[in-house]
Amino acid sequence: MAFYETVFIVRQDVSAKQVEAITEELSNIIVEGGGRVAKNEYWGLRQLAYRIQKNRKGHYVLLAIDAPSEAVKEMERRARLNEDIIRIMTVRTEELEEGPSVVMRAKTERGGRGRPRFERERGERRERPERRAE
Repeated sequence: MAFYETVFIVRQDVSAKQVEAITEELSNIIVEGGGRVAKNEYWGLRQLAYRIQKNRKGHYVLLAIDAPSEAVKEMERRARLNEDIIRIMTVRTEELEEGPSVVMRAKTERGGRGRPRFERERGERRERPERRAE
Protein backbone atom coordinates (compact mmCIF):
# COMPACT_ATOMS: atom_id res chain seq x y z
CA MET A 1 0.00 0.00 0.00
CA ALA A 2 1.04 3.59 -0.57
CA PHE A 3 0.90 6.71 1.59
CA TYR A 4 -1.24 9.70 0.62
CA GLU A 5 -2.14 13.07 2.07
CA THR A 6 -5.51 14.48 1.11
CA VAL A 7 -6.67 18.02 1.83
CA PHE A 8 -10.23 19.00 1.04
CA ILE A 9 -12.20 22.20 1.48
CA VAL A 10 -15.85 22.24 2.49
CA ARG A 11 -18.21 25.18 1.86
CA GLN A 12 -18.29 27.91 4.51
CA ASP A 13 -22.01 27.62 5.30
CA VAL A 14 -21.69 23.98 6.41
CA SER A 15 -21.51 23.43 10.19
CA ALA A 16 -18.54 21.82 11.92
CA LYS A 17 -20.63 18.73 12.73
CA GLN A 18 -21.46 18.29 9.06
CA VAL A 19 -17.75 18.61 8.22
CA GLU A 20 -17.05 15.82 10.73
CA ALA A 21 -19.74 13.68 9.06
CA ILE A 22 -18.20 14.25 5.61
CA THR A 23 -14.75 13.38 6.98
CA GLU A 24 -16.12 10.21 8.57
CA GLU A 25 -17.81 9.24 5.29
CA LEU A 26 -14.56 9.64 3.33
CA SER A 27 -12.62 7.76 6.02
CA ASN A 28 -15.09 4.86 5.82
CA ILE A 29 -14.52 4.63 2.06
CA ILE A 30 -10.79 4.21 2.70
CA VAL A 31 -11.35 1.56 5.39
CA GLU A 32 -13.79 -0.36 3.15
CA GLY A 33 -11.14 -0.31 0.40
CA GLY A 34 -8.60 -2.02 2.65
CA GLY A 35 -6.68 1.01 3.91
CA ARG A 36 -6.46 3.06 7.06
CA VAL A 37 -6.59 6.74 7.94
CA ALA A 38 -3.49 7.44 10.02
CA LYS A 39 -4.26 11.08 10.80
CA ASN A 40 -7.33 13.30 10.61
CA GLU A 41 -6.86 17.05 11.22
CA TYR A 42 -9.50 19.76 11.09
CA TRP A 43 -7.71 23.02 10.28
CA GLY A 44 -10.76 25.19 10.78
CA LEU A 45 -12.62 27.80 8.78
CA ARG A 46 -10.01 29.70 6.78
CA GLN A 47 -9.95 32.47 4.22
CA LEU A 48 -9.51 31.27 0.61
CA ALA A 49 -6.88 32.89 -1.60
CA TYR A 50 -9.57 33.51 -4.23
CA ARG A 51 -13.29 32.91 -4.56
CA ILE A 52 -14.30 29.35 -5.41
CA GLN A 53 -17.92 28.80 -6.44
CA LYS A 54 -18.90 32.10 -4.74
CA ASN A 55 -17.25 31.07 -1.44
CA ARG A 56 -14.71 33.30 0.27
CA LYS A 57 -13.99 30.92 3.18
CA GLY A 58 -13.89 27.17 3.65
CA HIS A 59 -13.43 24.42 6.24
CA TYR A 60 -10.05 22.73 5.65
CA VAL A 61 -9.46 19.05 6.55
CA LEU A 62 -6.29 16.93 6.18
CA LEU A 63 -6.34 13.12 5.96
CA ALA A 64 -3.12 11.09 6.10
CA ILE A 65 -3.92 7.79 4.39
CA ASP A 66 -2.24 4.39 4.04
CA ALA A 67 -4.31 2.66 1.38
CA PRO A 68 -4.28 1.07 -2.08
CA SER A 69 -4.72 3.43 -5.00
CA GLU A 70 -8.17 2.03 -5.88
CA ALA A 71 -9.53 3.06 -2.47
CA VAL A 72 -8.09 6.56 -2.86
CA LYS A 73 -9.56 6.91 -6.37
CA GLU A 74 -12.99 5.84 -5.08
CA MET A 75 -12.76 8.36 -2.20
CA GLU A 76 -11.87 11.16 -4.64
CA ARG A 77 -14.70 10.15 -6.98
CA ARG A 78 -17.26 10.31 -4.18
CA ALA A 79 -15.81 13.57 -2.88
CA ARG A 80 -16.29 15.16 -6.31
CA LEU A 81 -19.93 14.06 -6.25
CA ASN A 82 -20.50 15.72 -2.87
CA GLU A 83 -21.82 19.26 -3.38
CA ASP A 84 -20.43 20.50 -0.06
CA ILE A 85 -16.79 19.80 -1.02
CA ILE A 86 -15.50 22.61 -3.21
CA ARG A 87 -11.87 21.41 -3.66
CA ILE A 88 -9.90 18.21 -3.05
CA MET A 89 -6.22 17.50 -3.55
CA THR A 90 -4.44 14.20 -2.95
CA VAL A 91 -0.66 13.84 -3.00
CA ARG A 92 1.31 10.60 -2.76
CA THR A 93 4.10 10.75 -0.17
CA GLU A 94 7.08 8.57 0.69
CA GLU A 95 6.10 8.32 4.35
CA LEU A 96 3.43 9.66 6.67
CA GLU A 97 4.38 12.57 8.88
CA GLU A 98 4.22 11.77 12.58
CA GLY A 99 2.69 14.31 14.96
CA PRO A 100 0.79 17.44 13.98
CA SER A 101 1.09 18.95 10.52
CA VAL A 102 2.84 22.24 9.81
CA VAL A 103 -0.47 24.11 9.86
CA MET A 104 -1.41 22.75 13.29
CA ARG A 105 2.08 23.42 14.69
CA ALA A 106 1.88 27.02 13.52
CA LYS A 107 -1.54 27.39 15.19
CA THR A 108 -0.33 26.07 18.54
CA GLU A 109 2.89 28.11 18.48
CA ARG A 110 1.04 31.37 18.13
CA GLY A 111 -1.85 30.38 20.36
CA GLY A 112 -4.46 30.32 17.61
CA ARG A 113 -4.06 34.03 16.93
CA GLY A 114 -1.62 36.07 14.92
CA ARG A 115 1.09 38.09 16.64
CA PRO A 116 0.75 41.83 16.95
CA ARG A 117 2.97 43.40 14.34
CA PHE A 118 4.86 45.45 16.91
CA GLU A 119 6.17 42.27 18.62
CA ARG A 120 9.49 40.87 17.52
CA GLU A 121 10.01 37.21 16.62
CA ARG A 122 11.92 36.62 19.86
CA GLY A 123 8.86 37.64 21.83
CA GLU A 124 10.25 40.97 22.97
CA ARG A 125 7.92 43.91 22.87
CA ARG A 126 9.11 47.10 21.36
CA GLU A 127 7.47 50.45 21.52
CA ARG A 128 4.93 51.26 18.89
CA PRO A 129 6.04 53.99 16.55
CA GLU A 130 4.40 57.26 17.47
CA ARG A 131 2.28 59.05 14.94
CA ARG A 132 3.04 62.60 14.18
CA ALA A 133 0.23 65.12 14.18
CA GLU A 134 0.46 67.12 11.00
